Amino acid sequence: MASVDLNADLGEGFGVWELGDDAAMLDIVTSANLACGFHAGDPAGLARTSRAAAERGVRIGAQVSYRDLAGFGRRFIDVAPAELTAEVIYQIGALQALARVAGSEVGYVKPHGALYNTIVNHREQARAVAEAVHAVDPDLPVLSLAGSVFFDEAQRLGLRTVAEAFADRAYHADGTLVSRREEGAVLHDPDQIAERVAGMVHSGRVLAVDGTAVDVRVESVCVHGDSRGAVNIAAAVRERLLRDSIELKAFV
Repeated sequence: MASVDLNADLGEGFGVWELGDDAAMLDIVTSANLACGFHAGDPAGLARTSRAAAERGVRIGAQVSYRDLAGFGRRFIDVAPAELTAEVIYQIGALQALARVAGSEVGYVKPHGALYNTIVNHREQARAVAEAVHAVDPDLPVLSLAGSVFFDEAQRLGLRTVAEAFADRAYHADGTLVSRREEGAVLHDPDQIAERVAGMVHSGRVLAVDGTAVDVRVESVCVHGDSRGAVNIAAAVRERLLRDSIELKAFV
């Protein structure tokens, strides 16, 4: 039976501000990309979400980002490579401690937001992130876009790379994501998204905004936890994949 991982960005609340329904999402997904405090999340909230993930058997990943709490990690920062490496190490280490106390562990690393998009092509920062992950634990997989220079640098160090596709984000013809600043960058219709994901998993292709058929490797599918209607979208995707006899299983 074919299988695929279903992941979501969670743990992004901060203090009295709640973002998304983590409990409901954790009943649907197989992997949870937890914020590490640099773009979102606070220690108490991340401890709760780590416990909830551990109780459900959902794998925990460290979602590392630029140090940009005010911008939710969605602004490029021209940070020196050595500084970026240290910041990524710091974030993984913090979440690892919370996950272990919760009875689980950090099983993989996924960059967030602007950092995710930047290291598709920015080799210096891609190398800095890959070196950080390798320094913490060379057995940690990294989750990102296939064909990125980040994957090049990760593979150079012997890190396992896991190719991700996005359920609710629009693609350019070159396989990169359409900026959230552009209209139509984020999809919202659960049925349309579920159909699109099924097509990606079965055919390895997705239609770009210009109508081009883009090849995608799909080892894990991301549904954003902070999207409007995120729970309904994730549930629709899960139901559709199971109906198509696709097993939902974490990649680690």
